[in-house]
Amino acid sequence: MKITYTARKVNLRDNFKDRVEKKLSKFEKIFSENSEVNVVVTLEKNRQTVEITVRDNSMVYRAESTMAEMNDALDKVCDILMRQIRKNKTKLEKRIKSGSIDDFVMQNPQTDVTEDDDYIVVRKKQVIMKPISVDEAILEMNMVNHNFFMFINADTDEVNVVYKRADGNYGLLEAAAD
Repeated sequence: MKITYTARKVNLRDNFKDRVEKKLSKFEKIFSENSEVNVVVTLEKNRQTVEITVRDNSMVYRAESTMAEMNDALDKVCDILMRQIRKNKTKLEKRIKSGSIDDFVMQNPQTDVTEDDDYIVVRKKQVIMKPISVDEAILEMNMVNHNFFMFINADTDEVNVVYKRADGNYGLLEAAAD
């Protein structure tokens, strides 16, 4: 695993980096050695946020936690990643050796995870899209009180999605080839 650290308004100590590497070593059986891990630590007032994004081939796992202590936030983020992997165990088995994922889950048991093999689509909706600008899409998203909005970008003639981020800002998703 290739680990990249980003520190915002905080200096990362070597013992924190060692702790991150120790925690992430649990996941080495799941992800390939070419996987990329991005660890972002942000200090805001009395809160410290740890965000970990793991990219391996076409899989992306992301978790974020904000707590008073950086190490507590790291523990919480690793637990969240573990739950995501367990939840998607059957889908992961198709991509990697089935033995290693079973060993990993058995080494890290947790009782509160329900194993749902299928996702249930409870609603299907068709939308009529016309080319609009990103600003217009954000305005329309806010008017219908949604967290995301799909539209055809007037500048690129491509389907895009705008979404509201947890920090109150907005994001734009654009399709890109792998």
